[in-house]
Amino acid sequence: QVQLAESGGGLVQAGGSLRLSCTASGRTFITYDMGWFRQAPGKQRELVAAITSGGSTNYVDSVKRRFTISRDYAKNTMSLQMNSLKPEDTAVYYCAAGSLGDGQYMYWGQGTQVTVSS
Repeated sequence: QVQLAESGGGLVQAGGSLRLSCTASGRTFITYDMGWFRQAPGKQRELVAAITSGGSTNYVDSVKRRFTISRDYAKNTMSLQMNSLKPEDTAVYYCAAGSLGDGQYMYWGQGTQVTVSS
């Protein structure tokens, strides 16, 4: 059974940092593109950062120079280092694997809450 599990969410003050991790089990994701999404209350889910199987990355403009996505192929994990957090970063963050294009992915985690207080 393929599973993605996020960890590392929590409550942090504005300007602080958090590191999210996504652990994959059930199969290797070495050849899969992966990404981090977030969804705030009343808003649509958005792709925050993505990383290809080859390690190329891209970010939504609002998190550029603050967030860094990375992956550990040996451990089958992916991380999102979030610095200089802002209240508008508050959302449930989801990891995803296996891009189907147009923001659709094959596998999803259950999500982890990130709350940034002002």
